[in-house]
Amino acid sequence: MTNIPETGRTPRVQIRLVVIQILVLSLLCTLGGRLWYLQIRQGDEFAKEASGNHVQQVVQPAVRGAILDARGVPLADNETRLVVSASRTELLKMPDDGEAVLAKLADVLGMEPKEVQEKVRLCDAKTPQPCWNGSPYQPIPITDEATARQALQIRERAEDFPGVTAEPQAVRRYTAPGEANTAQVLGYLSPVTDDEIQKAQDTESPYLRSDQVGRSGLERQYDSELRGKAGVTRYEVDNLGRVIGEAESDAAEPGSNLVTSIDARVQRVAEYELNEAMKAARKEWDRNTQENYKADAGAVVVMESRTGRVVAMASNPNYDPNAWVGGISAKDYASLTGKTSNYPLLNRAIQGQAAPGSIFKVVSTAAAVEAGYDFNGNYNCASSYSVGGQVFKNFESQNHGAIDLGRALEVSCDTVYYSLAHSEWKKDGGINPKGKPKDYFYKAAHDFGLGKETGIDLPNEVTGRVPDRQWKQDYWEANKDAWCKTGKKGGSYVEVIAYENCLEGNKMRAGDQINYSIGQGDTLVTPIQMATIYAAIANGGTLYNPTVGKAVVSPDGKKVTEIKPRSHGKLPVTKQTLTQMDEALEGVATRGTAAWRFGGWPQDEIPMHAKTGTAEVYGKQTTSWFATYTEDYSIVMTISQGGTGSGASGPAVRNIYDALYGVSDSGAIDPKRALLPAPQKSLPKVRTDGTIVAPKISKDPAKEQKAAQKDGEAPADGQQLPVGTAPPPDTDNRQTRRRRGARPRGGRRMLGRGRRTCS
Repeated sequence: MTNIPETGRTPRVQIRLVVIQILVLSLLCTLGGRLWYLQIRQGDEFAKEASGNHVQQVVQPAVRGAILDARGVPLADNETRLVVSASRTELLKMPDDGEAVLAKLADVLGMEPKEVQEKVRLCDAKTPQPCWNGSPYQPIPITDEATARQALQIRERAEDFPGVTAEPQAVRRYTAPGEANTAQVLGYLSPVTDDEIQKAQDTESPYLRSDQVGRSGLERQYDSELRGKAGVTRYEVDNLGRVIGEAESDAAEPGSNLVTSIDARVQRVAEYELNEAMKAARKEWDRNTQENYKADAGAVVVMESRTGRVVAMASNPNYDPNAWVGGISAKDYASLTGKTSNYPLLNRAIQGQAAPGSIFKVVSTAAAVEAGYDFNGNYNCASSYSVGGQVFKNFESQNHGAIDLGRALEVSCDTVYYSLAHSEWKKDGGINPKGKPKDYFYKAAHDFGLGKETGIDLPNEVTGRVPDRQWKQDYWEANKDAWCKTGKKGGSYVEVIAYENCLEGNKMRAGDQINYSIGQGDTLVTPIQMATIYAAIANGGTLYNPTVGKAVVSPDGKKVTEIKPRSHGKLPVTKQTLTQMDEALEGVATRGTAAWRFGGWPQDEIPMHAKTGTAEVYGKQTTSWFATYTEDYSIVMTISQGGTGSGASGPAVRNIYDALYGVSDSGAIDPKRALLPAPQKSLPKVRTDGTIVAPKISKDPAKEQKAAQKDGEAPADGQQLPVGTAPPPDTDNRQTRRRRGARPRGGRRMLGRGRRTCS
């Protein structure tokens, strides 16, 4: 083997190492120079470009849960419509920002070009509706009422409509089954606002910009349950809006379904009868104002006496909640909110306040007994009562002589309550009380739940008003400057009242307490409050929080969360007093002020209890009130400027009871005609796929009930449910049922149809 001396290889290795070092150094210098160029020389420019690369999200709306009646009939659900949408990103890539494309689209859809252009502009503080409040990176709906022909034109001529799509989507629908509108109870939807998004960021149910949220009614109250969770696909886009990659995607989760205690058939009857009663009242002559009654608004509540669940709730004037679907037009919005429409968006069952008139006397009766007056004592029902030179008259100046409190309720004797209230006012120290007054009459109203919310599961309930001493003081402090400025001694009626209020408007005067005792003066109540009170009298004294929601059912049907009845107190009366009041209110329906409206009613089978009320309102016609209950239901109706209680509201309430129990004009009970002879206890049947079984409902239960009542035949749907539907309501034998505390009877009581004697 030949050995090569190491000295021969060393120069070549060293040369190679030097060359490598030079190359490495050159590369490092080049890289360093390039980094300097990018980071220092061009750093600001590239940073600006990089800031345009970000993630945008495209939202797939969740299918909103349905709102169902107690038997599973949809009151609000979703329907598939052809929705035409435009991509704002694609439009802005065009030289004219898509103006020509939108003009063509408007022509196909039969819309004005300006109307379509306004749909795709983004909302901000300076841009009025209509505008788009959602993400600019997702398709913006132009219309959800496209026809199949219009959609076909758009899809076949895709080259003429770049960025425009026409495809089926789920859209909210208010079904009005059997003509049951239920608008104020259901509410409506509209796009979420920036403020709402900001407030909900840290909650368990944050909003997305594309969300539709409930604005009133059940849609608002149960929004988080109904809304579900939208699906979100996140895209990486550059500063020009071009998609450069997909980051991640979350599937949409549908909302839960809400089962209510509303029965669509009874709801329709309640709406129909309220409207008919108002139309009838407008034909009646008001001898006080020398014109027909205006009957401009009204409400009715049908409630389960033993649970507080609402079976029907109607408010008039009414509106179509479908007007809000897809965005309300300026014309429709003006018609719903203008003064001439009398504000149909108001739910007058929970937001309408008025003096209650004589239906308030159950509160005054309880107060009198609590103050120590004997229920069975003798009280003078004179034709009038005088205080300090002022005469307070009984209704139509009736004089019934010496009567007890039960009879005072039956004939609605005002002067008995005037005397009791005045006596207590004097015991409390009169206009200048010493110490702390007992104020039995005002305390009773608070204990009955007045002056505060009932707790119903609907938003924006009002409290009404109990004009006690604290309220008088607060009201006087807020208004005394205006009263002192406009008041005038010896002037007009309004000026004299202002003058007196300026001097002593914070003091409880005798007239204040006298008027208060019969539900007049400054007292204000709502129909739902009075329905709750009369239901409590019916059930033995429990004041329930009224509820419309009955259960929340998960989308897959596997989880059912029932909404249990809850109580907020007991009536401040003994069992004995409650029984005595119960018997007196039965007397109202059989021989008192409501007897002429319940002639022929099967009193032995279904004991009826009632109280009429006619409230005077300064500057307006009288308010009609009719409060009633049976063992099962409490029904209260009121009509603003409608006349007397039994005269205007009485027939409608009787007709609702006839429909519930299947009572004919002759007084016979026909179970086949009965819509709901006992409250619905069971929930609708849920299929394995999560859908809910819904029975069929006739086209118009109210009109069919009218027709059946005349010819004695059962309406089309009656209690005949399709195979596989929810079971009928739990019933029992009416022949053997007896009301709480009922006194024995030898046979059916003959009911008179005599003329009304009191309010």
